[in-house]
Amino acid sequence: MSTTPAIAPLTTREAETLVTAARTAAEAAGVTVSVTVLDAGGHLLAFRRDDRAVLISGETSTRKAYTALQLNAATADLVDLVKPDGPFHSLPTALDRPLLFIAGGLPLHRDGRLIGAIGVGGGTPGQDHGFATTAIETLG
Repeated sequence: MSTTPAIAPLTTREAETLVTAARTAAEAAGVTVSVTVLDAGGHLLAFRRDDRAVLISGETSTRKAYTALQLNAATADLVDLVKPDGPFHSLPTALDRPLLFIAGGLPLHRDGRLIGAIGVGGGTPGQDHGFATTAIETLG
């Protein structure tokens, strides 16, 4: 009988590192954002909204992280799939908890396994995706 080695879960310390890195990248670009980090079960590990960020950015960052986690994909890669002529056009309203198909959500992996997700909201979709990508790079 073979067993799969255990993968360390995403820690609160790592989640805080991700939030700090995303916010630092956003500040360097002159953008105010909200950042959400979820664990593999979809539970909130870290959240921060810049005082000057638009209020809705808190909700969008959380929904982006949740969407990336549930579909194990970058939200930027899913946008075309939910357009009216896309194969998953009904997916945004199919679940009790709303998904958000706007760039800025990324899944987090360790040794090839899904361990959580990050979502950034407040900038343009491309900026949010870049800030989330920069944050993930800090974890190595």
